[in-house]
Amino acid sequence: MRCLVTGATGYIGGRLAPRLLADGHQVRCLARKAARLRDVPWASRAEIAEGDLRGPETLPAAFAGVDVAYYLVHSLGQAGFEAADREAAANFAAAARAAGVRRIVYLGGPEPNADGEVSSPHLRSRAEVARILLASGVPTAALRAAVIIGSGSASFEMLRHLTERLPVMVTPRWVRNRIQPIAVRDVLRYLTGCVALPPEVNRAFDIGGPDVLTFQDMMRRYARVAGLPRRIIVPVRPLTPALSSHWVGLITPVPNAIARPLVESLVQEAVAHEHDIARYVPDPPGGLTRFDEAVALALAKVRDAEVETRWSTASGPDAPAEPLPSDPAWSGGTVYTDERERAVAAPADALWRVIEGVGGEHGWYSFPLAWSVRGWLDRLIGGVGLRRGRRDPHRLQVGEALDFWRVEEIVPGQLLRLRAEMRLPGRAWLEMRVEPGEADASRYVQRAVFLPHGLAGHAYWGSVFPFHAIVFGGMARNIARNAEHPAPD
Repeated sequence: MRCLVTGATGYIGGRLAPRLLADGHQVRCLARKAARLRDVPWASRAEIAEGDLRGPETLPAAFAGVDVAYYLVHSLGQAGFEAADREAAANFAAAARAAGVRRIVYLGGPEPNADGEVSSPHLRSRAEVARILLASGVPTAALRAAVIIGSGSASFEMLRHLTERLPVMVTPRWVRNRIQPIAVRDVLRYLTGCVALPPEVNRAFDIGGPDVLTFQDMMRRYARVAGLPRRIIVPVRPLTPALSSHWVGLITPVPNAIARPLVESLVQEAVAHEHDIARYVPDPPGGLTRFDEAVALALAKVRDAEVETRWSTASGPDAPAEPLPSDPAWSGGTVYTDERERAVAAPADALWRVIEGVGGEHGWYSFPLAWSVRGWLDRLIGGVGLRRGRRDPHRLQVGEALDFWRVEEIVPGQLLRLRAEMRLPGRAWLEMRVEPGEADASRYVQRAVFLPHGLAGHAYWGSVFPFHAIVFGGMARNIARNAEHPAPD
């Protein structure tokens, strides 16, 4: 099948395109600027077409020869998003009909209330887009999902940051409304499965995971999966959706323009009323992903040793919960970094000898007292401190201890990555890299990464940040200096 994916620079589209490619489909992505997809890992296997859904004259070439067209765009966060989405959906429908597209697949939100209660503009707009596409004359599957659980989803990022940053929170009463969240891997499974729907299918489907929870339940279960203390949640009446969105905007990095319509949507309960999609896309043998497992999958890509996935921006169809290069800057959890670079007037091998010799008797090349105090404090609270030293004064290998670090990765002559084993409210890495230069020159690249665990982790980073210029800045400067002027043997 030849599939057209709109919204490939967005959260779902960026994960769907490589899935379709892995299933053997031909994929064409529609983007306003092709350059935005230039560096995604799967770009070389897909066709990129430039066009704008609000510019109908740009669409015929993108839709030519397409069998299945995915509508995965929205204007949420922009002024007048309802009118913009209405226009985009109408243009998409007309272009698909004119090109003879055989199926449209749309991912929207829960059906607005049918009891006369005013729903949010966000849900009204999603429902209007579904109606336009279903009336297009092209067989359409409109999937209706509530909260999608995966790193990068705006709803999940709200949940993540609220829970991690607030051990005690006063919340609006809507946190007790029922929601049926769904894991992003299951959403992608349904989207790819819709390629094979019979041509007579032209309808909406509710999709949801196996758990029906309140937002309050989700915060508490997130805390348990993330290893955080139980959260104390006190719902109160005065917090209206408008006030709630400002509160979310203050506590989380999700932009207020996106947080407000999402919060307004949470005022309505969002529970699937049917599971008819299973007649066409059967549930996997082990069943749909439970909420706790979905959270664990989302967190796995920004915790433990998987931090390298974020650094290299690697991605693939088998790991859809991870952050992607095209995700907004506020997604994927908080990652604090300190990065330093130095030009070194010495060859790369001389710089590498200094890097591989760090720790133990050689020390850490900056503010020895600060490193010693940190080691003493670590031992005081039951950590390993600096007492382990190093096995060999000149050579390192993966897995060995190095003071209060562990060698996690080593590429001789190029890279040394250390994982902290000191007592910390989070996880930390220190990476040192050599970049060869011309003649007797090279470049030293140093990066410290910290993934905070709860409010204590954020407070810890804030408390030590003022000393980074001395500790990490001095370290980069002195490593470069020792490479340029090595001490005699």
